[in-house]
Amino acid sequence: MKIVLAYSGGLDTSVALRWLKENHDAEVIAFCANLGQPEDFQAIREKALASGACKVIIEDLREEYLRDYVFPALRAGALYERRYTMAAPLGRPLIARHLVRIAHAEGAEAVAHGSTGKGNDQVRFYAGVVAHDPALRVLAPCAEWELKSRDEELAYAQRFGIPVSATADSPFSMDGSLWGTSTECGVIDDFRARLPRTAYQLTTDPQEAPDTPAHVAIGFERGVPVSLDGQRLAPMELVRRLTDLGGRHGVGRVDMVENSLMGIKNRALYESPAGAILHFAHRELEDLTIDCDTLHCKAELALKYSELVYRGQWWSPLRKALDAFVEASQAHVNGSIALRLYKGGIVVEGRETADALFDYGLTAHDGADRFDHPAGIGFAYVWSLPQRIRAKLRGPASEL
Repeated sequence: MKIVLAYSGGLDTSVALRWLKENHDAEVIAFCANLGQPEDFQAIREKALASGACKVIIEDLREEYLRDYVFPALRAGALYERRYTMAAPLGRPLIARHLVRIAHAEGAEAVAHGSTGKGNDQVRFYAGVVAHDPALRVLAPCAEWELKSRDEELAYAQRFGIPVSATADSPFSMDGSLWGTSTECGVIDDFRARLPRTAYQLTTDPQEAPDTPAHVAIGFERGVPVSLDGQRLAPMELVRRLTDLGGRHGVGRVDMVENSLMGIKNRALYESPAGAILHFAHRELEDLTIDCDTLHCKAELALKYSELVYRGQWWSPLRKALDAFVEASQAHVNGSIALRLYKGGIVVEGRETADALFDYGLTAHDGADRFDHPAGIGFAYVWSLPQRIRAKLRGPASEL
């Protein structure tokens, strides 16, 4: 039997590789997708081979990740439960698609991943694989094996000489990409616990951030970020610079209790400096350039879009249909938003766009005011007719 394992080099996938080899009498191909995580990929290759992999495939998917997954979600305004930029959920459908491609190329009968049975990722991987090839087996060692805790996983790794970075003293499960990181397990599992400094990967404690704020202007074309301070940049470089800048100033930390796909409330720590900055700037530009009805409808659909991503339904017809709406909504989201970053906060300093739906003569409260104020009286009369009729025929809405 031949299995392609989505391999990160962390504790779960390192143990899973050996476990699959031992329990399925299989040849295991380790596939590591480079999404911009801060890893030594040569070390990952050596670790996979030392753990029993018959072959290691490492592919650079960073540009595809940002272009085809992250930026569409950014344009949609998709933040799960209003805060989570979903770095991991956006990467899983991409990895799943390449798992299937590699399985076909290598003649594998199955693919595998390192997610637990109660985790969100096991559904994302499964759904992503079967959307492309329902005949492939999808194995989830962490949901099948006899190891009941991370301590037992660590003992298993030690028994087989598998090198892992997690220890009993630092048992965090950390996942990362260009778009952000997630940290789970250990004291994070307790919503009452105060998090140690070692739980953070990208961001400075806001209290220890520089006393001098940073300033940055982000340029957008059709809702896609294309420049910083007037300098046109490729997606990877733009996101990298914002990650470094925002992380240095403590921007992008999210410590939240979320509603997982399995119906469990769990605590997780997320860091996405670039995501926080770009979502903030994008919303500001949309407020200027999209009409009220479309903007409000888009906000409602953003919730659905984020749920689809989070719940592993990236390849659903609905997500593709929502992308068509988003594409139309972004036609005039062009311009630049200037921001100030200071000790974890983001503040608007300036807005520039040739596509603003903004008439100063209608909004001004000075001599430039050109609004027809008497017309407003008639508007108020017509707008309130339903309340007027109800009160006349059935009495006041409430007792005074």
